[in-house]
Amino acid sequence: MSAKFSYQRAVSIKDAAEATGRPGTRILAGGTDLLGCLRDGVFQTNRLVSINNIKELKGIRSRPGGGWRIGALTTLTEVAEHRQILESYPVLAQAAASVATPQLRNQGTLGGNLCQRPRCWYFRGQFQCRRKGGETCFAEAGQSLYHGIFGASQCYIVHPSDTAPALVALDAKVSIAGRRGTRLVPMSSFFVLPKDSLVKENVLEPGELITEILLDAPLTGTRSTYRKVRERASFDFALASAAVVLVMAEGKVRTARIVLGGVAPAPWRSTEAEKAVVGKPLDAAAVAAAAEAAVKGAVPMADNGYKVPLVRGILEETLTALSA
Repeated sequence: MSAKFSYQRAVSIKDAAEATGRPGTRILAGGTDLLGCLRDGVFQTNRLVSINNIKELKGIRSRPGGGWRIGALTTLTEVAEHRQILESYPVLAQAAASVATPQLRNQGTLGGNLCQRPRCWYFRGQFQCRRKGGETCFAEAGQSLYHGIFGASQCYIVHPSDTAPALVALDAKVSIAGRRGTRLVPMSSFFVLPKDSLVKENVLEPGELITEILLDAPLTGTRSTYRKVRERASFDFALASAAVVLVMAEGKVRTARIVLGGVAPAPWRSTEAEKAVVGKPLDAAAVAAAAEAAVKGAVPMADNGYKVPLVRGILEETLTALSA
């Protein structure tokens, strides 16, 4: 961990934005990822700004006209167990419930889960890789068992969040506060691919923080689910996952959003898989076509070719479950 750093408790969103705009400052929320990064030397800090006393960042509240607001400091347990989230957005409740262990879900926050750093063992280890300002991606010629098969460009990380694919599938929006005011960003535009930046995973700028996530009211006929495959039954990140949100009408798929996790540097929306089911009954033929379309364009590395049939199998299982 850093040898020395100062600690500050922000008393308001404005206070937090001003404090975090200073060089070398990090936001402290649940701390389940931040403290590990500091301990492992992934990055350093000279100031931690705790936002845990800001009440506006906590809780789940209904929106006028329908939908829900989820504060960035709302714990993953609260999201997973909230009655309205369970009923209206099962894909999100299931994703939140699949994160790590009960202890970490009790401590970790929704905002923190979206902003956690990559779990690449080269990035987390003693390697000056491209994401840490170096000139080499060690995964290219090294061990690539857990790395990406989509969206790679000089860096093969996978985004570790479970809730991120679910929120992209729900077409959620994220509210971001900063010293210049507040902006609203679609969750699908929040994450940054390596081709756009080798050192950032999201669009947050210095002095900005997530304040809340906005969900629209689900349309009539909406069905959703989240499926995650991992090496261990708990306390593990996804080898691959799928968040699926469908709107059914008259026995056919009216709209579809299919987002993969664990396979790309950001939640990976498969528009080809969506096209394979929209306008059709969710029968075996459509399911098989969507599963095959989802892996189109995959570029496996030396050790992660297993992710191609894994993604195909996950989607077949998930879409079949939603057809019932």
